[in-house]
Amino acid sequence: MTSDQTALQRVPAPAPAAEAFRLLLVEDDSGDALLVEEYLSDTTLRVRLHWSQTLADAMDRMAQEPPDCVLLDLHLPDASGIDAVRQTQAVCPSAAVIVLTGMAESRAGVDAVAAGAQDYLVKSTVNGELLDRAIRYAVHRKNAEQTAARLRLNEQRAQENQRLERGLLPVPLRTGTAVATASCYLPGREGALLAGDFLDVVETPDGTLHAVIGDVSGHGPDAAAIGVCLRIAWRTLILGGHRDAGLLGLIEQLLVAERTSSSLFATVATLSLTPGSDGAAARMRITLAGHEAPLLLEKAAAGPLPARQVNGEPGIALGLVPGAAGWRTVDVPLPAAGSLLLFTDGLTEGHVGPGSLRLGTEGLMSLVDAAPPLSGRPLVDHLATTAQEMDAGRHQDDIALLMLSW
Repeated sequence: MTSDQTALQRVPAPAPAAEAFRLLLVEDDSGDALLVEEYLSDTTLRVRLHWSQTLADAMDRMAQEPPDCVLLDLHLPDASGIDAVRQTQAVCPSAAVIVLTGMAESRAGVDAVAAGAQDYLVKSTVNGELLDRAIRYAVHRKNAEQTAARLRLNEQRAQENQRLERGLLPVPLRTGTAVATASCYLPGREGALLAGDFLDVVETPDGTLHAVIGDVSGHGPDAAAIGVCLRIAWRTLILGGHRDAGLLGLIEQLLVAERTSSSLFATVATLSLTPGSDGAAARMRITLAGHEAPLLLEKAAAGPLPARQVNGEPGIALGLVPGAAGWRTVDVPLPAAGSLLLFTDGLTEGHVGPGSLRLGTEGLMSLVDAAPPLSGRPLVDHLATTAQEMDAGRHQDDIALLMLSW
């Protein structure tokens, strides 16, 4: 041992399962430092040992190369006691700390452990076997503490994200009871509450029910964020009196401004439903931007009629050719009583078995026709569950369904 800048390197005969440790000895007494080196030579540890005689030098060395373990004397020229432990942890929180004390100051070692050190050793009782075990346990204990801390942090973040996502999920804005709504929303991302699919319902004072369903291209948080942005924009614009193709043009402007990639686009179907009174027929105006038209479920005196897709004018998806517009709103006559089923392609693009065959819109209509005599949320859940069971996890996409019944 020479000065506080001296690096001691010892590589004993390698053992097949030996671990390599970066050790930093912070000790101002050269005799004690020499003893530590001798004790290490009696162990099976494979180490790189650096020696510093002051805490200041040790802190500089820790900043350059964080050690796995710090052997810290509690009496240094520039620091002592618990303060030395805290400064070491502040500079290198990833390192395990073992404090070195005298026989008469064992209480200081206990206090150091309470302050965050992994262990303490009384200098006069140290030997190679004890030092070997102390270093291994201290490093492993520190790693376990850090792993547990990361897990707690991840759990907290997950809980915060879920609270945030739950707050962003749509709550239908309606006061009347002429139209009943039911929805199913299943993000493809495991553990997520929000996805790139979005839906919403708003009833205006004139009794008209406005609904939207859409699908942002791509997956993950970026698509989910855009989906939330578009949904909230749609609701705000509806309440502001915007409708039909003009509404989609404004939403497209927002999509282009907010998207992270020029290749990102969204398909949207927006409609306004006015139920009839006293048995009169209902009316609907629908505008499609690259999205499938909804299915009409109608009942007759003899029983339910086969599900069919309503007529809509296909239009280009939002963001594919910004500003091209060309969306056309279509007036669709509806029966006095019935249901509309709006859906995203995560449902229809699922497989129907081990082969390459997909469900498709025709398959969805067959599912509706073959469903038990259900309505509202039970029917929506049945369709989503059946489609997922048929797909058997092969198509990991978001699924959204919205049913409007009058």
